[in-house]
Amino acid sequence: MVLSLGLLSVRVIQGLICWGGGSRRFIYGTQKINPHSAHWMANKFQTAMPGALLGLEHVISFMLQHFWLLYAGIIIFSAAELFVGAFLMIGLFTRISAFISMIFSVLLMLMFGWQGATCIDEWTMAACNLAMGATIFLCGSPHYAVDNILLRKNPSWEKSWLFRWCGGSLSAPLGDSGYKKLALWTLLFVVVFDIGTYSHYRGSVVTWFHSGPVSPTKHHISLDSGVLNPDGSVSFHAYLNAGTPEAPVNIMDAWLINSQGEKVAHWDTRMLSAIPAANFHNDYDYNKFKPALYGIEGEVGAKATITLPATAEPQKDEMPLTLRLVDSRGAEFSITLKEKTE
Repeated sequence: MVLSLGLLSVRVIQGLICWGGGSRRFIYGTQKINPHSAHWMANKFQTAMPGALLGLEHVISFMLQHFWLLYAGIIIFSAAELFVGAFLMIGLFTRISAFISMIFSVLLMLMFGWQGATCIDEWTMAACNLAMGATIFLCGSPHYAVDNILLRKNPSWEKSWLFRWCGGSLSAPLGDSGYKKLALWTLLFVVVFDIGTYSHYRGSVVTWFHSGPVSPTKHHISLDSGVLNPDGSVSFHAYLNAGTPEAPVNIMDAWLINSQGEKVAHWDTRMLSAIPAANFHNDYDYNKFKPALYGIEGEVGAKATITLPATAEPQKDEMPLTLRLVDSRGAEFSITLKEKTE
């Protein structure tokens, strides 16, 4: 039992990490749960979309379009973090709290694990927290814990299957063989999940290092539904589906190019900055595409239908046309336009 004192640092810091997430929103930085604040958690949530795994991109999108579900989800998740963190730090219902912290780690890995421009910070945190949570779940933490006080006041709980699974004062209600199987299956899950996601995000396991299927550093804009309207304006749908959430992308030039490669129309930075806000129909109310000082600005996860005003006479005779967007770093994003008839 004395050796289990070594688990105290793991339990307390795992609890502090969870507590920190919840307390920042409820106590120290309440603007994070204020829908009218620029720091509202929905903005951070939206940045997870491009690299989210196992279809969570669609779940996030659905929540972003249904405020009541989004707000309830953020409040419930934050409250769960707050209580799980507090319970782990004081050793209350230690084993079940550790298991819930493992669920947090899996969810955060699947949503945010792709982010981290220099050393995949989000993967590192989720991977370590999953292993720490698994350790406390398997071993409990019987020292300096409220679970001990509960057990002293209720000695009959020593034989309770429920208390043994929830608390950390006693071993799990399994024989040696059953515990060994649980420990090894847990090890297998943690190792496969952590190494598998690392390989997916950065390689360096059975393949060479790579920047991931979704880059956390270079912005990328996916374009679809490009249309040349009868009045010469151009409409298209854009999705900023890669890049760092720490800085927006700025589209500073837009060109129309005919099949001979000739540039037949141009919107420069000044013209893009002057586009009316009404020409931007964003899919979500949080991270958006919008006119800004340096052309069109977009934040990671933003989706919008954008209309560029006509620059000259309609270009119907030049069809097929390609719309080419150029950002501040010189990256180009193109789409072939279809002609829209009245």
